[in-house]
Amino acid sequence: MIKKNIQRIIQYRMCLLKFQNLGFERIFSYTLAQEIGVSPEQVRKDFSQFNLRGNKKAGYKIQDLLDKINELLHKEDIHKIILAGLGNIGKALVQYKGFINRNMQLVAGFDIDPAKLKKNCRIPVFHIDDMPKVIREEKARIGILAVPEQVAQEVCNQMVEAGIKGILNFAPVMLKTPEDVTVQNISVCNELEALIYMSEKTTDKKEKEKKGKKRK
Repeated sequence: MIKKNIQRIIQYRMCLLKFQNLGFERIFSYTLAQEIGVSPEQVRKDFSQFNLRGNKKAGYKIQDLLDKINELLHKEDIHKIILAGLGNIGKALVQYKGFINRNMQLVAGFDIDPAKLKKNCRIPVFHIDDMPKVIREEKARIGILAVPEQVAQEVCNQMVEAGIKGILNFAPVMLKTPEDVTVQNISVCNELEALIYMSEKTTDKKEKEKKGKKRK
């Protein structure tokens, strides 16, 4: 539940920045609700849970909300991230320029392929065996796992033992971690299957509505 709430808070922040850039100083819960696709009650419930206050009649001050959300998300800090696996996904992540705009710094990559070590890369790349040492030296707390599923749990264990507390997992396997380590699983196929289900469900509903109208 907390994870979904935080994801919505992040979406609220993006909308708040959008409206601030358009010149707005205040915003109402129903406006944010329309932008995100939730109810105004859900917006107020999320804000209340994280102690984000506003005025029902006058709305919320956008800058006040942004200040509190930025503090909540530790936006003032630089968050160091390491990457295990320099295959296609890993290479794409290394080239991604959006991290720096969100105060995230990809500080090191790791792989077992000698051809990928420290060559033609935006970040230093080390052998996977050096990962625990580098994690401790950099004091990184977030790791991205983009290795084959056969070794994913082993690499995950190395990350955790070295102090990683959050893992973004691209490997098609459910990782086992201690309770104080959070794992976010990313599966393009799973997301597409969910989209297929929802799109087919919507299509079926419309077809039934059409048939119902014809019968009348």
